[in-house]
Amino acid sequence: MNSINSINSILIANRGEIASRIIRTCKKMGIRSVAIYSDADRGTPYTREADQAVHIGCNDLATSYLGQDKIIATAQKVGADAIHPGFGFLSENAGFAQKVQNAGLIFIGPRPEAIEAMGSKSKAKDIMREHDVPVIPGYQGEDQSVERLSAEALNMGFPVLLKAAAGGGGKGMRIVEAEKELKAAIEGAKREGKSSFGNDELIIEKYFPSSRHIEFQIFGDQHGNAIHILERECSIQRRYQKIIEESPSPALTVALRSEMGEAAVKAAKSLNYDNAGTVEFILSDKNEFFFLEVNTRLQVEHPVTEEITGLDLVQMQIEVAEGRPLSVSQEDIKGNGYAIECRLYAEDAANEFMPATGKILKWKTPEIDGLRIETGVESGSVISTHYDPMIAKLITHGKDRSEAQRKMSAALANLNCLGLTTNQDFLKAILANADFQAGKYDTHFLKKQFSYTKEQSQQAIEMAAIAVSAFDKAERESKRTLLQNMPSGWRNNFYQPQQETFLNGDEEILVKYHDANYSVIASCHPEPVEGEAKPALSAGRQSLSNDYQVHVQQIPKDQILLELNGIQERFTVVRSGNDHFIQHAQNGTVNLTRKERFPIKEAEKVKGGYISPMPGKLIKLLVEPGQEVKSGDGLLVLLSMKMENTICADEDGTVEEIYVNAEEDLEAGKLLLKMKD
Repeated sequence: MNSINSINSILIANRGEIASRIIRTCKKMGIRSVAIYSDADRGTPYTREADQAVHIGCNDLATSYLGQDKIIATAQKVGADAIHPGFGFLSENAGFAQKVQNAGLIFIGPRPEAIEAMGSKSKAKDIMREHDVPVIPGYQGEDQSVERLSAEALNMGFPVLLKAAAGGGGKGMRIVEAEKELKAAIEGAKREGKSSFGNDELIIEKYFPSSRHIEFQIFGDQHGNAIHILERECSIQRRYQKIIEESPSPALTVALRSEMGEAAVKAAKSLNYDNAGTVEFILSDKNEFFFLEVNTRLQVEHPVTEEITGLDLVQMQIEVAEGRPLSVSQEDIKGNGYAIECRLYAEDAANEFMPATGKILKWKTPEIDGLRIETGVESGSVISTHYDPMIAKLITHGKDRSEAQRKMSAALANLNCLGLTTNQDFLKAILANADFQAGKYDTHFLKKQFSYTKEQSQQAIEMAAIAVSAFDKAERESKRTLLQNMPSGWRNNFYQPQQETFLNGDEEILVKYHDANYSVIASCHPEPVEGEAKPALSAGRQSLSNDYQVHVQQIPKDQILLELNGIQERFTVVRSGNDHFIQHAQNGTVNLTRKERFPIKEAEKVKGGYISPMPGKLIKLLVEPGQEVKSGDGLLVLLSMKMENTICADEDGTVEEIYVNAEEDLEAGKLLLKMKD
């Protein structure tokens, strides 16, 4: 019988929202929590929530959150009994888990042997095959030459999936549709696997064009018990990373759920698994399921399972790590209702999910029964290039899928995350999609069934512009100390209204107002100078004047309640300099920039130049001066927020000059290279 090693203090070897999540359970269990933080994370919410926090190093991951010896030494210094790795970083590093144990500390996770066995996807498939868990046909072998991998892919037939053997989170993964794409895909997957996991070994799998990604939560203890805690549907993905998860899966029958659950438990028992983990499967359109991998850690989406079962998976992790038997049996596991999780990212969903950076000027969450929010941010938090761009997870629970969806739609409509680009409106659009609402989707949903563009209606932009004007006008009024009895903006020429111009991208929005009478003119071109020809309008907008009767009802902090043509509308308005961010529950977020009254000279643009669309590190140049390229050819590869982004040529041409070097850190807007005219 295993003895119980009581845990009284836990060092959390992670950051952000997962650190906050673990701290919350520690408080509930009466366990002292110790956080660690880098320079960039100094003063962030999780460091204040912990009982103690220790500065671990600079922003370089190798010397902070990946510094194994430093983390263990810190745990010993503060008298911690155990280390919880959270997810990501060192959570699936068998060497780290072993070092923790060798130092006389408890690693809150599975045995190092189980982590090592599942750390290689090729070895994992061999183990599953031996224990009658169905696996995907493919190649995993010692010969990792480009020639051998290419030959295996050709023999298997396209499409194929390349995966980093030591990988996870979509890194080192490529879908290859044709032979001409193969060499570049192999090299890119190897490079990303090496940079992310220190291992460039690849496996090749037959790729199923229509399949769903379904995972089963597993749990084991040190007494030989193993169970599954139902499934999570994870098919809504971008860049091979999940963005929406739900449970139960709309695709599973009772019989299929039972069969897949039994396979998941087989996988756990084959490893003598003794903590939280996830067995991931793909489910074909013929209801055939195949083993993908075992994630030997707590998953990002674990709150979905907690919401439908009422269990605290972090508490279970701690109890099992103490040597206690599982507190629940397979017969105890029952699903109650439905749960959905949406991941809020700092990224531009309308621009190939390009990561975004910036300061969160306003963070406020709505109050909805059944809404749970996991985050590590607050108003004033900065989203930098150093870490993953996930801002928060929104989880809703309802008695059925329809209720959970309705609550999630309301949560996304009323959440304030203003000051930078996020995927909030993108998530709202998915929830409103008929196929998603019906549960009819697979892993290709975003490519084949759902089209998203950040096109906002004329009325939404006009309403936002009026809200900013009215908000600023009211703010000016509140600060007036002279001539308080005279109307704001009074002129002796009664017929001349006040006016302001805002920019929404290339579009100009002219707002004219006199008392409660507002007139809005929107055009994709500036108003012509008197005497000049009027420019042609773009097809996207009409330059029409729309009139509004506007009455200010209330102006609480950062908000304004307006009556627009007899209908009350509420807006949240925040600004940074001339940039305004306006949130409206139905219209979403509109970003407007106040146009300067006097023109500011813009930086000269280099003809034929390519600039960095985001801050990051240049990890590979794909061209050299004098090289001819075709439209769509890769020019260079940037690493930002742990993801590779390839900058491609937008037309045929010849490279004239290159202004950057490999391994160089780049700011957004940096001139990268120039093509000949």
